[in-house]
Amino acid sequence: MADWLIPDWPAPVGIKACVTTRAGGISVAPFDSFNLGDHVDDDPQAVAHNRSRLTSRLETRPAWLKQVHGINVVEASPEAVMEADASWTRTPGVACTIMTADCLPALFCNRSGTQVAGAHAGWRGLAAGVLEAAVDSFADAPSEILVWLGPAIGPQAFEVGPEVREAFMAIHPETVEAFAPSVNTGKFMADIYQLARLRLAAHGVTAVYGGGLSTYNDERFFSYRRGARTGRFASLVWIDGV
Repeated sequence: MADWLIPDWPAPVGIKACVTTRAGGISVAPFDSFNLGDHVDDDPQAVAHNRSRLTSRLETRPAWLKQVHGINVVEASPEAVMEADASWTRTPGVACTIMTADCLPALFCNRSGTQVAGAHAGWRGLAAGVLEAAVDSFADAPSEILVWLGPAIGPQAFEVGPEVREAFMAIHPETVEAFAPSVNTGKFMADIYQLARLRLAAHGVTAVYGGGLSTYNDERFFSYRRGARTGRFASLVWIDGV
């Protein structure tokens, strides 16, 4: 699709990635129109049509997950929908596929171009270590891993309670800089991109790209906080099988 995003990162030749948007499908409001989520009460036939269109456009096989805000990492399989929040593959033509609508999608590859991974990081998964778990799915040293952070809720819209701030600071005190006081007493505005970068850096990963697109403010993307009854867009990464 013309408005899909192509990550701007120095991935090796043969590593492909993209992010879908709301446009180009057949789902009706409030899922209009390219909803890929099969768990949001959209018409199952519309979702199936949209997913089929995604597969045909990319000429790759998406490996869908049942995401539960955890840290489980599985080998990507187009034949089975597994309960996990991250997947990896070394098989060309299989796409690690992450669905979001404010949570952070993170795409990974190694510098040699032999493995890719994708992770879904809401604040709970991020605090629990889902990004680190995705990095650990590689045999490579963390310094050999590249990460691209896809569209997620921006810091101007991501208001959280003190328990969220404390969950991060209890493990990484330096994450205090990712929280700013909210106009609402006792609340904080969280920068999920900064939190991800700090957590990845602490794990030895410094080649991190992307960030800066807010799903809440950019109507090209679905946003749960903007409208709780909404669809899901996908971020995919794969090794070219051609």
